[in-house]
Amino acid sequence: MLVGILVPVTFFFIAGIIWVSFIYFRSREKQLMIEKGLTSEQMLEFLKKRRNPYTILKVGIVTIFFGIGLGAGMLIEAFTGVEEWLPFLIITMTGIGLVIAFVVAK
Repeated sequence: MLVGILVPVTFFFIAGIIWVSFIYFRSREKQLMIEKGLTSEQMLEFLKKRRNPYTILKVGIVTIFFGIGLGAGMLIEAFTGVEEWLPFLIITMTGIGLVIAFVVAK
């Protein structure tokens, strides 16, 4: 019963830490650019160069393959009763999705 409570609490705690760290480091980066004397136009140009237009595409590809691995693993587990297929297919399909996302981004 304790594990059922700790899992969501830990998830939201870690998600909060990641979000706060993202905001902190983004503002720290902008502070450093201001300290170096960059104008607002130069800062915008620098931030535009860093953006990768394929980020959402790559996340989508990985998510699709994760879902395919999860679904296939659950189906195979239901038909065979062997529980080892689920983590195997999730990890394998996510890896394939990462490779395909890398190739597409190139």
